[in-house]
This record gives sequence, structure tokens and C-alpha cells, in this order.
Amino acid sequence: MTNEAAQNAGPLAGVRVLDLTSVIMGPVCTQILADYGATVVKVEPPEGDVMRHAGNKRAPGLGAMFLHANQGKQSLILDLKREADIATLREMLPTFDVLVHNVRPQAMRRLGLDHEAVRRLNPGLVYVELSGYAGGGPMRGRAAYDDVIQAQAGLADLFARQTGGPPQYVPTLIADRVTGLTAAHATIAALYSRQRSGRGDTIRVSMFETMAAFVLGDHLGGASFEPAAGAMGYSRLLTPHRKPYQTKDGYIAAVVYNDKHWRSFFEAIGEVPRFEADPRFQTAAARADNYDTIYGYLAEVMATRTTQEWMELLEGADIPHARVNRVEDLVDDAQLRAVGFFDERDFGDAGQRRIVARFRSPAATNDFPAPAPTLGGGTTNPGH
Repeated sequence: MTNEAAQNAGPLAGVRVLDLTSVIMGPVCTQILADYGATVVKVEPPEGDVMRHAGNKRAPGLGAMFLHANQGKQSLILDLKREADIATLREMLPTFDVLVHNVRPQAMRRLGLDHEAVRRLNPGLVYVELSGYAGGGPMRGRAAYDDVIQAQAGLADLFARQTGGPPQYVPTLIADRVTGLTAAHATIAALYSRQRSGRGDTIRVSMFETMAAFVLGDHLGGASFEPAAGAMGYSRLLTPHRKPYQTKDGYIAAVVYNDKHWRSFFEAIGEVPRFEADPRFQTAAARADNYDTIYGYLAEVMATRTTQEWMELLEGADIPHARVNRVEDLVDDAQLRAVGFFDERDFGDAGQRRIVARFRSPAATNDFPAPAPTLGGGTTNPGH
């Protein structure tokens, strides 16, 4: 193992990743690889990744959104509009195991960095291409953003179908992050395959198709069969009663799901005779045909007690439940604090402490990663 790998212990120690990604989707992918111990060299234009300026910040170019997707990486400034910098990048390619980019394929061809050209320079490279839409379709090569993909993949409409209101976006970058996660595990699988075959591979992961699969896994419904066995959409997820329940003094999340939960719930509220007299509550098959009814009943009952009363009752009945947190509550969450979820260190940015929440798999054995780099900072021998 090299000195670099020894210092960066983890299941991907010694793997070198050339990161030509920006914004969120691609950086999430390479962030995960870095968390697993890979050395990630992030190539940025002279003005830096646009996400350096997004969100609150203490120091210029180190916005919160950028910090949370770029820990443990090195930053190398290359202007890919300059032939000399493109040549530098090509010279570096044989020293890397993985190249990840979310540049449009036509632009990569113009730069001479498409997968065929790169493969000639490094036959063992795992080439990962992230895009908005898969090639071969009428939308190939088009730019895509999280909001557009949420709408196109049906997520915004699902809100409307459940609430009866207008379409809405999930208020988090779910398409970017799910696609990044998908690309990360595809990259790891390709590295595993290369270990056995000695050959590199080209991996293509697109936002629209990834999110279409994500949504249809729950909602293809009756269209899963030919002829159709009913309507599309999973009724349990679409009932208007599937939301935090209003209590006497607030809200609570609770999932009364299996046979044991339902009997325990009716025992806890002293309504066993009602449970035993109503077959709609008693089996999974019956409940599946009556989600509106059974969740509507829960909504009525939850309004009769305070949140704390329900917390104690549901805890005693061993029914999954939780308070409805604000995002502000997560910073002091007892579970997250107890497991060391937050990395709190003085990183020297104008003397300010940063609190950085990061994805960290139990399989990742490396220590807390270094902070996200300043532009052009943290690069040590990027080509070696």
C-alpha cells in the first residue's frame, strides 16, 4: 500500500478518482467514493464550482452546499477552454482509476475526453458519465436540473394526487442525490469487476431514467402487468391521510403497519372490541383495500391526545413513531449526537468553526475526512 493509501485507510484506499463534476449530482457520487477512502482530485475552472457560492458561508467560496458535497477532496484549477490545460489533464489520466464527469457528452467529445479517447490513454480506467437523459432517446444531450427531473419523473404530480392541491417539488435535491448515490454504487461495482477482469468500463447514469425507476418502483402498480391489473399508483402512499397526524397540541409521525401493530394500537387505546369486529383492520390484504379508511380513522383518534401522551402510549405499544422535527432540531438530535454524526472542528476558515454533516457508511473505516478544499487548495501531486 502506498503512503497515500495508508493515510487514507478505507475500502477504496489507493483508488484515485479524477472528478470533473460540479453542482450536486456528481459531487455526491465522488463524495461517497472519498468517504470510502478514495483519493479524489476535483478539477475546477478558475472561477470554481458554482456551488461554492450557494448557501450560507463564513468564508468566500466555501458555501454550506459546497462543504457538504466535497469533503476529503483535493482541488485542482484547470481551464478546459485552454488547450494547455486540456493537455495537462490528458497527461494525468493514466495515473487515475476512475474519471467521473457530468459534462454534456458532446462537450466531452469536443475536448477529446469522450470515453473512446480516454480509453486509449488508460484502458483500465472506469469512465463514469452522468447526464440528464440516457443516450438513444430524443432528449439525449439536454441539460437537466433537479426541479425539471422531479416534474418529469412524476414526483410533483404525486404531491398533487395525494393532497388535492397543485403539483409541488420535494424541498430537497432528491433527483441529484439519488442519482449521485446510484452512480457511486455503479462505480464501486465497476471497480470490483475490474479487479477480476483487469479491464476498465464505461458507466452511464442519467437523472431522468434513475428517477423514473425510483418512482415507478412504488407506483407502476397495475401497469406492471399485461393486461393491466388496475390503476397505477400505490394507494397507501397516495391516501391524503398519509402525513403527520395532528394531535391536541402539535403533530406526530406514527406507522401502525403490521398485524401486531394494529392489535397493539387498539389494545393501547382500549378499543379491542372495535378491532375484532372490523375485518378491514385485521389483515394486510384487507388493509391494502382500505387505506383511506384505516388511515382516516388514525387521523381522528390521534387528535384526541397530546403529542407527549401519544409518544408514551406508542412507545409502550412498540409502534414506530417520532416527533415531527424541524431541520433546526437535527443539530441537537440525541441520536445523531450519540453516534458522532456531526464533524465539529475548527478548520481555520477565518477562525470559524464549521459543523459538517456527511454521509458515512458503516463500511467506511477511514477517519473523518479533511474539509472541502479551498479553490485550488489541498492538491498534492495530483498526477501521481
